[in-house]
Amino acid sequence: MSQRVLEMRNISKEYFGNKVLKGVSLAVDEGEIHALIGENGAGKSTLMNVLFGMPVIRNTGGFEGEVLFEERPVSIANPFEAMELGIGMVHQEFMLLPGFTVTENIKLNREITRPTLLSRLFGPAMKRLDRTAMNSDSRRALDSLGLSLDETTRVAGLPVGYKQFVEIARELDKKKTKILVLDEPTAVLTESEADTLLEAMERLSAKGISILFITHRLQEVLRVAQNITVLRDGERVAGLDRTEATVDRMAELMVGRALESVGCKECAASAMKEEVLLAVSDLRVDMPGEEVRGLDLSVRRGEILGIGGLAGQGKIGIANGIMGLYPATGTVAKGGKPIPLNDTTSALNAGMAFVSEDRRGVGLLLDQSIEMNIAVPAMQSQGKFIKGAFSLADDRKIRSHAMELIRELDIRCTGPAQLARRLSGGNQQKVCIAKALTLDPDLLFVSEPTRGIDVGAKKIVLDLLVKLNREMGVTIVITSSELAELRAICDRISIVYRGHIEGTLAPDASDKDFGIMMAGGASHGGQERKVS
Repeated sequence: MSQRVLEMRNISKEYFGNKVLKGVSLAVDEGEIHALIGENGAGKSTLMNVLFGMPVIRNTGGFEGEVLFEERPVSIANPFEAMELGIGMVHQEFMLLPGFTVTENIKLNREITRPTLLSRLFGPAMKRLDRTAMNSDSRRALDSLGLSLDETTRVAGLPVGYKQFVEIARELDKKKTKILVLDEPTAVLTESEADTLLEAMERLSAKGISILFITHRLQEVLRVAQNITVLRDGERVAGLDRTEATVDRMAELMVGRALESVGCKECAASAMKEEVLLAVSDLRVDMPGEEVRGLDLSVRRGEILGIGGLAGQGKIGIANGIMGLYPATGTVAKGGKPIPLNDTTSALNAGMAFVSEDRRGVGLLLDQSIEMNIAVPAMQSQGKFIKGAFSLADDRKIRSHAMELIRELDIRCTGPAQLARRLSGGNQQKVCIAKALTLDPDLLFVSEPTRGIDVGAKKIVLDLLVKLNREMGVTIVITSSELAELRAICDRISIVYRGHIEGTLAPDASDKDFGIMMAGGASHGGQERKVS
C-alpha cells in the first residue's frame, strides 16, 4: 500500500474579509498524480501557496486547518522549509533571471563549486563555479523533459514555452523532491510540448514522486491523473477518480453549469470576403525558437484567419514580426499600402493591434491600474486621452473610457483602479483585448488568447473575438496551439511548418489533413489542400 505523502485538512483562508478557501481537504499518495481543477479564482493557487509557505499567506493573517506531510503534522513557515521537506513548486508566474543562462537559472542557490588556491587560503567564499558539472546536471534535467534547448543559452528572449520548461527542469534537478506542485505547467505549451511534459510526469510518478497537477486542460487530466479534486468558489465540490471522470462532468463541476460550444460556423461562412486586407510576402522574423523563414500570407477583410502549427515552427513569430516586436524583413502591405517593419508605432497607426501570447510579460503593466493599461498604448502612439499644452493625461476621459469597456467586455474587477496583477487570467486577457480595441484597429492579431485560462473564461474570450468580428467588423488573425479552438471560430486555418505556410484548410477539414500539414506532409509527398 502506498504511503500517504500529503494531507491537507479543512484549509480555510481569508483575504481582508473575503473568504477564498472554505474548509478544503485533499490527500495525495506516494507516486500519485493528483489533479486540482477549478475556474480562475476557485482557490487552487491559494491552496498551493498555503502548502508552500508563501509569504502572502503569512503576511495576511495565516490560515486555518492542518497540513500533514508523510503523515506528520507540519508548520511550513516559508518556501525554504517546504523545499527542505521535499516539496517543489513551479508557479504560474515565471521566477527566472532573464540575464542568466539556462544552467544558471536551474542551479540557482544550488551551485556546484570547486576549490582553488585562494579558497584554500581564504576560505570557501573564494571557490569557483564548476560550470562543467553544472551544465551536465542541467543537460540531464532538460533531457528528462525531451528538450533540446542549449543549457548555455540566456533566458532573455526565449519563447514562453521554453521558459516554462526551464522552470520545470529546475525542480527536476533537485534531488530531495518528494512531491512536485505544477501550477498550470502546460498553459504556455503547445500540444506537442504538453505531450512531452505529460510523458515526463508519468516517468516521475513511476519513480515514486507525487505530483499535484493544476491545469485547465481537462483532456490532460484524463490522460495522467489518478485522482481529481474539483474546487469552485473556494470549496471542494467533488473528488473523482479517473474511471468516473469525463471532460463534460469536470467542466460542469468547475463552473456549476453545462457549457455550450464556442463560435458559429454558419456565421463564419457568411462572413467570407474576397478583398485582401493584408498581404505578406517573404516575411522573415528572428524570434528565438519561432523563426519565420520567407513566409507568404494573405488575410481577407472581415474574416477570422487561424494560424496553427506545432511548437517552434514559426507561427508565434508572424504577428510578433509584423508588429515590430522582433527583427523582421520582407514586405507587408495593408489595403495596398506598404507597412514599414521593425516599427511598432507605424503598425499601430496603420490600424493594426496585437494581443500578445505573453500577457503578463508583454501584454500588461501588472502594477498599473486597469484604466492605465487600457489607455497607455493609445496615449503613446495616437495622442488619445491627452489634454492641454503640457500634454497631461485626461484622467476623466481615461476613467470614462475604461468604465465603458469594463461593462462592454464584462471585465470582472473591483473597478478601473484595480491593479492588473490582481485580476484572474481570463479578466487579464480581456484587459489586453480592451487595450487593443482602444487603438480602433480594423485588423487585430491575437496570439494564444486562451493560454492559461479556465474552460468557462475560455468560452467567454472566444465568444468575444467572434463578436468583435461579426458585430464590429474587425478582421482577426488568431494564432493558437489548440486546433479545436481554431476550428471552432475561424473561417480559414493556415498551418505553419518550418517558418512557411504549409497550407490553408477549412475548419471542417479532416484531422488527417491537419495532421499531414503540421508534419510537413503537404510539401513532402502529401497533397496540399487549400481553401479558395
